Amino acid sequence: MLWVTECGGWVSTARSAVALLAAASAALTGLFLGGCAADSSDAKSLPERTVDTTVSRTPGAQNGEALGAYRAMWRDLALASQTSDPASPLLDDHATGGALTLMRYGLQKSRKEGLVSKGSPKVDPHVVKASANKVVLEDCVDDSGWLQYKANGELKDDVPGGHVRTEATVRRVEGVWKVTDLYAHETGSC
Repeated sequence: MLWVTECGGWVSTARSAVALLAAASAALTGLFLGGCAADSSDAKSLPERTVDTTVSRTPGAQNGEALGAYRAMWRDLALASQTSDPASPLLDDHATGGALTLMRYGLQKSRKEGLVSKGSPKVDPHVVKASANKVVLEDCVDDSGWLQYKANGELKDDVPGGHVRTEATVRRVEGVWKVTDLYAHETGSC
């Protein structure tokens, strides 16, 4: 599920999954991807392992750390969306600012509608530009395996999910890389 914010206004997107960065609107019925700030067709499943938060001093290390934080943010959102828990302590581990607000908004909306998500999105981000404390990413999030369900176990609707062009900004915040801005375009945008 995705939530999207369009510079001041929340937009919800009908999706069959209740998950996604508690944020992606036009894509996943009010769950996430927001920010006002993404494009690979070879999306990959989120890794099962924990993201290494060790700060490396090698050149370009920030790219790997920022990509890891972005992937972990999605994993956190997918886990929180299983119960549509906007208060999940996982959410602020890898997100802050507008991205965190957007995820919480999407999860609150899903909870209010009695929806949960099953599965997880597939991501394959790439770096658009980077500096010492800021990395801008693009992705083509595949949420076709991350759908929303009603309390009785039925799918929310017959929308199969799809591919959503996503843009994210990841910043070093108090020494830790976190997604600060997130924007998801409409389903089928990549």
